[in-house]
Amino acid sequence: MSRVLATAEAVIAAPRQAVYEFFVDRERGNGQLPLGFTLVRPGGTERAGVGARYRFGIGKLGPVEETIELVPAQRMRYEVISGMPVRRHTGTISFADAPTGGTTVTYQMESEPSLPAPAALVEPALRLLITRFLRAADKTLTT
Repeated sequence: MSRVLATAEAVIAAPRQAVYEFFVDRERGNGQLPLGFTLVRPGGTERAGVGARYRFGIGKLGPVEETIELVPAQRMRYEVISGMPVRRHTGTISFADAPTGGTTVTYQMESEPSLPAPAALVEPALRLLITRFLRAADKTLTT
């Protein structure tokens, strides 16, 4: 199967730095998502910095992702390194000032499943996951 790309965008009524920090520290969404993030290994220079690894799931079950790029208040990128039937899976989250105030968040997942799966099913599933992350950020940062 070839790669599948899913993207969603939302405006969150919070300052860009606060929104960026929410997504970089993956554990901050716990309680707002059906599954939680657990820090497996801190980043090279900061706890949630480049090289940080998080498990997304319950206990020791679930995929592990590694933060591979951080551009302060602009972008973060991660890749799944284990625990998912994929050849490759990356996420890119971009942050910009929204014209009406707040922060525009563009969240994109790119996945190349290692098992046969129709893109018509994978893409909506990825978009649903992205939407849940965006809602968790909005709820945490605006209430």
